[in-house]
Amino acid sequence: MIAKTRFLLAETGQNIWRNLALTLASVLVAAVSLALFGASQLVASAVENATQRWEGGIEFVVFMKADAEQSQLDAIEVLLEGSPEVDEWNFVTKEETFQEFTEFFADDAQLLDTISVETMPPSFRIRPADPDAGAVEALGSTFEAKPGVRTVVFATEVIREIQNNAEKISLVTLGTGALLIVASAIVILTTLSIAISSRRNEIEIMKLVGASNWFIRIPFMIEGMIQGIVGALLALPLLALARTYVIEDFSKSDNLRLLEGFQVSDGEFLFISLIVIAIGTAVATIGSIVAVSRYLDV
Repeated sequence: MIAKTRFLLAETGQNIWRNLALTLASVLVAAVSLALFGASQLVASAVENATQRWEGGIEFVVFMKADAEQSQLDAIEVLLEGSPEVDEWNFVTKEETFQEFTEFFADDAQLLDTISVETMPPSFRIRPADPDAGAVEALGSTFEAKPGVRTVVFATEVIREIQNNAEKISLVTLGTGALLIVASAIVILTTLSIAISSRRNEIEIMKLVGASNWFIRIPFMIEGMIQGIVGALLALPLLALARTYVIEDFSKSDNLRLLEGFQVSDGEFLFISLIVIAIGTAVATIGSIVAVSRYLDV
């Protein structure tokens, strides 16, 4: 058994070495295609995380200072209750904010160690009666100078534009990635067909000495799977770079406070990475099976 395994691995290595240029090409195509696919999923997850707090028609949030006095909170409530321009509002306590924060950043233990309930700002989430962007900003601005208010964050048309543009970006990267994944499968199929053609004499000899069909097929199938898996593994660092230097930079910008939640958690990144590896393996396996079935007459 050990001898057979060594032989199969040696055969696979020889196949890869004899067609090294094509193998590298198929690996790079797989890496780029899977990276684009993964990037589309990262963007979709980040947008969903960033817009969670704006669901339900909330157009702006009045964040109070963490040390705001009860009288200051009461004054904002009175103003909201007496305003005909406010359709609905909801007060979020420090405890509720802390709970949301810990759930959202559950995978970042280091960050959670630096915060507590007392450091969380309470807030008022407000839905105006008039959804017009100008009316919303005019209403929100009346709270900015009130005692105890830290900042007012608006959603309005900006959030909608972010969602629409992010959806377009996701669709373009997903579509491009899907096309390149198909191209990757074709390149793998072509690489294996060339490898099979170049070794027809050896294959005939192996058949004559009694080698089974599967014994002949397996090295070529392993070669295809290796190309897909290596391509997927190369895509992961590209995804990590996109997460760190593109997505997280948005959430850290002081000028883009609406995108404070535009992040991908460690759990989400791990899940997307596993999907990328699974797709890479599946595509390579299918490509190698088709190549062996079509070009290997055993």
